[in-house]
Amino acid sequence: MTAAAGRPPPAVLAAYGLEGSPDPLAGGQRTSWRVGPAVVKPLDMDPTMLRWQGALLSRLQGRTDFRVSVPLRTVAGRWTTDGWSAWRYEPGAHTPRRWHDIIAVGRQMHAALESDPEPAFLRDRTDKWAIGDRVAWGELPASDWAGVKHLNELTAALRPVALRHQLIHGDLTGNVLFDAHLPPLVIDFSPYWRPPTFASAIVIADALLFEDADEEVLEPLLEDPSFPQCLVRALIYRAVADHLARPHLRRHDEGDRYRSAARIAIRLATSA
Repeated sequence: MTAAAGRPPPAVLAAYGLEGSPDPLAGGQRTSWRVGPAVVKPLDMDPTMLRWQGALLSRLQGRTDFRVSVPLRTVAGRWTTDGWSAWRYEPGAHTPRRWHDIIAVGRQMHAALESDPEPAFLRDRTDKWAIGDRVAWGELPASDWAGVKHLNELTAALRPVALRHQLIHGDLTGNVLFDAHLPPLVIDFSPYWRPPTFASAIVIADALLFEDADEEVLEPLLEDPSFPQCLVRALIYRAVADHLARPHLRRHDEGDRYRSAARIAIRLATSA
């Protein structure tokens, strides 16, 4: 059950044992509300995934290198109520242009997840991000998405990569928050079964596409010979998901934002 947009109703707050007036939080989809020690937001995942995240993130609590926000149960012991979920509030804010710090936090998190098994539910996902990911890794035919700008050139630059797959957070860019006195906070865990280098490449792809980074942002990553191939895949992933999210939106400036990033990635991936 999906919650309606807007302020969480009093019955939802009571179900979680929360008191006070909800305050809207900036960032994300702007549907999250802070109420005392919790953040309340519409349920945006399958309840099975929420239960799984509850167990996973609880295990990561108490670390000194990064923090996580764990989902909370209702007073009755449920994970959701009336289409809403609640998470423990943790201080932190997005800081622009800290891409390499975000990647470093991701590496720490992925090291902590290295031995976790692949969750069975990942194979059943059909959302736009899962489709983009599968196209990027050759598990769905790129020919089905011929309308995606620069996809033909990007897929032509693909080469096999021998990298170990594991559980990763595949959307780190806006989901690592910083605080002057606490370890970085990782939120909105987006699980994928891919190489950790792919998670780093998505951060760099986002920096190039959406945050006005220049090519110099890649330099510390190029010591890894597999990185250019992961960057090509990251751009395919974003391009297909973007296309699925807005299939009827075709502004010239929007489609062309991939051009520079694609040229950089293709040159690096094919120059070896």
